[in-house]
Amino acid sequence: MNVLKNMEVIFVFAAALGAATSYATASEPVITMAADADMVAVNAGTAADANIPVVVVAAKRLTAAEKAALL
Repeated sequence: MNVLKNMEVIFVFAAALGAATSYATASEPVITMAADADMVAVNAGTAADANIPVVVVAAKRLTAAEKAALL
């Protein structure tokens, strides 16, 4: 019974710590960053398209009979 009482104390302490932390960090100011030209180009997809590996699967889909045969 003592173990259950200790677990209850740990849970209540963790819940109180989480609530206090959420209230303490809620008033943090939002940091904004200016985007530079390189970052805009990467996000737009123009500069990064050449470096992204592309996988092409050229296979036919299985028919219902073939799927049933695999099971």
